[in-house]
Amino acid sequence: MTLEEITAKMTTRVAAKGAIDGKVVKFDFGDDGQLTIDGAQDPAVVNNENGDADCTVVVDKDVFESIAAGEENAQMAFMSGKLKVEGDMGIAMQLGSLLG
Repeated sequence: MTLEEITAKMTTRVAAKGAIDGKVVKFDFGDDGQLTIDGAQDPAVVNNENGDADCTVVVDKDVFESIAAGEENAQMAFMSGKLKVEGDMGIAMQLGSLLG
């Protein structure tokens, strides 16, 4: 899946499920780019800007896709080092409802 396809899919999910109110979450896919969910805006905005975030999840794009598809558990990915969290861990814990 391309970054644009992932962004479109997450835009639909955020529109349906909402974002984490008042918080900015960034998924950093390394060389594949980033996906930012800005819950500080109303309505929340999903884009590919590389700005400041309250919580940054560093993850390979393929692992992110597997988690979003329900094929891989985010907590297991974190425990095995496939996913790293920078910033507010409490925000990362709330992402399950949005990704699942």
